Parts: sequence; structure tokens; C-alpha cells
Amino acid sequence: MLMNEDKKWELAHITTAPYMALATMLICKGRKSSGNQFRHQCETRAILIDYGYINSVLHKAALTHDLIEDLDNFDKSLLIYADFEGPAVYDLVLELTRKNDETKREYLRRLLERGSREARLIKCADRISNMKDIGFYSEASFIERYCNETREYVLPIAETVDLDMRTELADLIESRMKFLKMLSLLNAEVLVHS
Repeated sequence: MLMNEDKKWELAHITTAPYMALATMLICKGRKSSGNQFRHQCETRAILIDYGYINSVLHKAALTHDLIEDLDNFDKSLLIYADFEGPAVYDLVLELTRKNDETKREYLRRLLERGSREARLIKCADRISNMKDIGFYSEASFIERYCNETREYVLPIAETVDLDMRTELADLIESRMKFLKMLSLLNAEVLVHS
């Protein structure tokens, strides 16, 4: 989708430097699929831009959405006082943070049933990023479980906020499941020939 001039102007005037600096704290957090959590935060924001969501709090929260969950003893005041929107960003990041007593399913159900539109949008962008990354570096059982979880919980979230995101997620599920099928066939063929 081409961005119109108003959206370009809006995007140009979002100051994210303090949040980008905070996100660099996640460079030390690797990902199973390669790279690190900092790159994932940036990609989550880029996906929102790609879908035309230009909102400063949304972007700042996307850049920092995993800080509380991934960093032990993260100092919340760093988010709250990052700039004038810090309290709103903190609230959104907190909404996106899985609570200690929540299972992954309970967390996703909470976002679906009671999450704000902004939290659901970031979760969809987050899951698109994650789904893109899992294809070739993860164990088959993890890929299958993650695809099923996405189908059961995240597709319904996407249906409430952006049908194009839902389509992309469905396509990612389909491509990862095809990959698993090809891998299974290849493994079966190797067993036959050994």
C-alpha cells in the first residue's frame, strides 16, 4: 500500500529515538531463528508502517513491547519517563506483557477478549514477524505448535483489527505447514534409502 503525503508527514514527525535507545537493551537477547530481540522490535514497528498504521504511541510501544517480558528487573521508569507519551506507551507495553501466572493461551485469549485495538494490532505485527522467522531454524514440533496457536488465537485477533494482517498470517501458516510436509516427505525418503 502506498503511503499518502499526510501519512508520510505524520510518520516523519514521530520521534522514537528514546524508545529505539531502550530497545537496544534487547540486542543481548538472541532468538532461536537467528538475530536478536532488538531487530524483532524494529521489524514489528516496520510491519505496522507497512500496513499504514501511523500512531506515535503504537510505534513507540512496538519498539519496546518485549522489554518488560524479556529483561529481568527492567526499570519501568525508563519507559514512563522516556518522553511525554511515556505513560501511555508503558500502559500499552504492560498490556502486551504476559503475566507471570498466565499461560500463553490465557494471555492470547485475554488480548482477544479484552485487549485494546492498539495491543491487538501490535500482537498481529509481532506474530507476523515471528511467523516469518520460524520457518527454517526451528524444530518441526515447535513450528507445528506455533502454527496451530496462531490459527486458534491470533487469526481471531487479526479478524478484529485488520483483515489484511489476517490474510498474511493465514498465508504464513500455510507456507510453514507446507514446509513441514515437505520436510516429512524428505525424511521418509531418506529413511527408505538408508
